[in-house]
Amino acid sequence: MPRAFLREWPTVALITVSAALWMLLIGFYQTLGGWIVCPLAAVLATLQSSLQHEVLHGHPTRNPSVNEALVYFPLAVFFPFRRVKTLHLRHHNNDRLTDPYDDPESFYLAWRDWTRLPAFLKVLLTLNNTLAGRLLIGPALSIVGFYGSEIRLLRKGAKGVRGAWLHHLAGLVPVLAYAWLVGGMPLWLYVSCVAYPATSLLMVRTFAEHRAHENAEARSIIVEYCPVFSLLFLNNNLHVVHHAHPRTPWYELPALYRSAKEDWQRRNDGYVFANYLELAKSFLFKPKEPVPHPLMRCEDDVQGKAAEAVS
Repeated sequence: MPRAFLREWPTVALITVSAALWMLLIGFYQTLGGWIVCPLAAVLATLQSSLQHEVLHGHPTRNPSVNEALVYFPLAVFFPFRRVKTLHLRHHNNDRLTDPYDDPESFYLAWRDWTRLPAFLKVLLTLNNTLAGRLLIGPALSIVGFYGSEIRLLRKGAKGVRGAWLHHLAGLVPVLAYAWLVGGMPLWLYVSCVAYPATSLLMVRTFAEHRAHENAEARSIIVEYCPVFSLLFLNNNLHVVHHAHPRTPWYELPALYRSAKEDWQRRNDGYVFANYLELAKSFLFKPKEPVPHPLMRCEDDVQGKAAEAVS
């Protein structure tokens, strides 16, 4: 067995066990029924999304092809691994975190873009900035926005995009074929009751993991005590630690945090929640922040006036 697999055995074990459990659950769909299989399979698909995040950061081996092969089959259906990898590594430019243009994972809009939106979209995006809205309509908004952007890139012939989607389809077909032919599960049921809830569950993490702040380190959250979610999200609840040490494996992040807890909380300017329940109490029905970036309005106004003067 390669040394990398021995060194990072927790990641390898989790990939193996979660894939085996998914196959068992889907394979026994006719016996167990959708009420049992769908929520459990959604949790496993969420876990695989977290494992894909771990893989794109260079784990468990130093060979990107081997790593990709370990999570090649997209249980959560919607997003191509190679595109997620490209965009997420751009997101790790900490100086540009939350920037509406430079951070591909930002949920903020530039003020100029916000003012041009129709009223119904403003309502939807504001609702999406509550936790309840993010869980219900967040996946749909993300899928529509992402697919629209990808279609434009495909039309332009952007490098790597077509290949990423072909790889995604190559991995997706066996997933859906297994669900349909082996499990006897209708494909609409898998997409709507496994893949969509899995994407929604992942958004519990992404909902508040970044905020607008002048200090780059203060833009990433700490959610402290959450044993179930910590495993499901592979300790990315300690998000400021991950951004400071993006190549550190998931199982080493808690020790890094505990070794300098007060320093981490100082560095992220107290953007700390005790658990996700505390986060939900604060923002379940209340927008976490405005959709237009709260620190960029003046900059947008200046740039807008300059552009109007030139034109």
